[in-house]
Amino acid sequence: MSPNQKKNIIYSIVLLASVAIVWWVRNQPESADTATDDTYISVQGQTMGTTYNIKYKDEQQRNFKSGIDSLLEVFNQSVNHYLPDSEITRFNQQDTLYFELPYFYPVLERSQEIVQATGGAFDPTVAPLVNAWGFGPEENELPDDSAVDSLLQLVGFDKIEYTSDYVTRKAPNVTLNFSAIAKGYGVDAVGSFLRSQGVDNFMVEIGGEVLCRGVNDQGNLWRIGVDNPSQIGQMSAAIALDNQAIATSGDYRNYYVRDGKKYAHTIDPKTGRQVTHSVLSVSVIAGDCMTADGFATAFMVVGLERAKEIVAQQAGLEVYIIYDDNGTTKTFQTEGMEEMIINS
Repeated sequence: MSPNQKKNIIYSIVLLASVAIVWWVRNQPESADTATDDTYISVQGQTMGTTYNIKYKDEQQRNFKSGIDSLLEVFNQSVNHYLPDSEITRFNQQDTLYFELPYFYPVLERSQEIVQATGGAFDPTVAPLVNAWGFGPEENELPDDSAVDSLLQLVGFDKIEYTSDYVTRKAPNVTLNFSAIAKGYGVDAVGSFLRSQGVDNFMVEIGGEVLCRGVNDQGNLWRIGVDNPSQIGQMSAAIALDNQAIATSGDYRNYYVRDGKKYAHTIDPKTGRQVTHSVLSVSVIAGDCMTADGFATAFMVVGLERAKEIVAQQAGLEVYIIYDDNGTTKTFQTEGMEEMIINS
């Protein structure tokens, strides 16, 4: 079994546990006699190498699964670098791409905002290093120091240029990878589709990234569980979302072991290597899931203290960080996050 196959098996097991927790939490009744609303519809499916789970209220009892699947198929044709003919794959193979679909330009815009806010801790041009460390479409031998240093010359969001019509590279061999933001963006796209159909109460989850609007079938705010990375399958916290999104990043979800050493998927765009600090997982709450997803990745890169500084400068962001303090698992949460955590 190859390292990538082992990595994917581990990731799938953890992801299933994560999704199970999300669904368990949000379905807990307030009391034994709480009634559920039978106008809520549930749909499930697969996308981006993972699963999606959606629940929404519709008085007409419409099933939007076919529309959601069609939307996600088009979405993937734009930003999924695993597809050989997607827009992002075509850009990575040429110098300039003229957009044919509506998704590439918005993710570039938001990516640039997060790159600037985090000092480059989040950067989609880290793609060559992600691939080199074995977290891309192809398997690779582990890079040595000289290979890492060489690939670092291809990293930097200022090495691309874009408008609402096209994206082009300003330096040879620069490539993009939206895996640190695409699932969140996909969640938002599905949420926008539901809103366009007149749906105001829904929960959209793709691969553990979640967007909630309105209330659940018990008339309460949607409740989302956060994994305990030290005890997979158990919750560290349950959070009530009020028209908000949550995304979680953690190296306990996506890694492989080679020759007894753990290699995690979080790559620092500044060093080209895996991060090595005390943070185990970061959950970010924002108004949209693309923003939450990108910042969660960045905070995994910069570590606890720098994450605190960045989030203090960003309106509308809340964080819940789980970290290791000399062998003891501890948490940090912003003041706004403390108000969202459900204690009972």
